[in-house]
Amino acid sequence: MEIERKYLVNYLPEDLDTCPHVEIEQGYLCTSPTLRIRRMGDAFILTVKEKVRSVTSAIVNREEEFALSQESYIRLKGKCEGYMVGKTRYRIPVGEYVAELDIFHGRHEGLLLVEVEFPSIEAADAFAPPDWFGKDVSEDPRYRNSYLSSIK
Repeated sequence: MEIERKYLVNYLPEDLDTCPHVEIEQGYLCTSPTLRIRRMGDAFILTVKEKVRSVTSAIVNREEEFALSQESYIRLKGKCEGYMVGKTRYRIPVGEYVAELDIFHGRHEGLLLVEVEFPSIEAADAFAPPDWFGKDVSEDPRYRNSYLSSIK
């Protein structure tokens, strides 16, 4: 189970260049359920996601990931709907959690989103974001990567 909240970014945190980061490219084979392929550094992954309805503002999904060969990734990439999404993901400590800051490239150059995963819905609901986090867009479908892959 994946429980997360997603935010816009007010400003970039200090010392960002010292945080671990990876280049990501991802695309969507379908969105109901979500079938996503992702190149994350040298890893190739197929993800199956299905939204779980809940009474929280957090995003709650059932998620399974499967390793792909580079050859399979390239073959599936040609079958993706819409456009590939490119971004650099930084992993930044935020209290007891890790924030994943995505800096988008290409069609979405300039877009900054940050997500935090939680062990429970209660933890997600109790989370107090730091000042560099902006508006909570967890429930706004315009900030889902699957949506971003469908627009220019």
